[in-house]
Amino acid sequence: MARLSVRAGGEADRAFIRALGKRTAMDSVSPVRRASPSAVLESYDRLLDIVENQSHVALIAERDGRPAGFLLLLDRLADEVTGEAQAFVAYMAVERAHRREGVGAALMRAAEDEARSRGLPYIALMVTEENAAAQALYATFGFVTERRLLCKEL
Repeated sequence: MARLSVRAGGEADRAFIRALGKRTAMDSVSPVRRASPSAVLESYDRLLDIVENQSHVALIAERDGRPAGFLLLLDRLADEVTGEAQAFVAYMAVERAHRREGVGAALMRAAEDEARSRGLPYIALMVTEENAAAQALYATFGFVTERRLLCKEL
């Protein structure tokens, strides 16, 4: 049976995070928006710059010692409405070949453990309406919809 583990990421994982994020970035685009792949990749690069320039933890999931996914967790991003402390999942990606193998769940468990260890009372994330698989995963962890971003093409 394949062994699955999650560890804290480091400088040596940057290339993996960048590459997997770029391979999965289009998965985060809602069909409501027309987005060019190049614009989405530029946005992902900006997200990485934002994450890397503030307090965060990178978590790396490994299947049999090989990277299978990652999660970027911000640990000092206050809720924009209440100002309360929270952990925020800035991005999570799983290699397509390892989806539905428990990699995402292992990353979420590790993120929640990390947030608890830092004394954060909440963990938040965003997901597109169409990503039913991710929504189902998050529901098993007790996530509920708190707000909705509404969009209309003009």
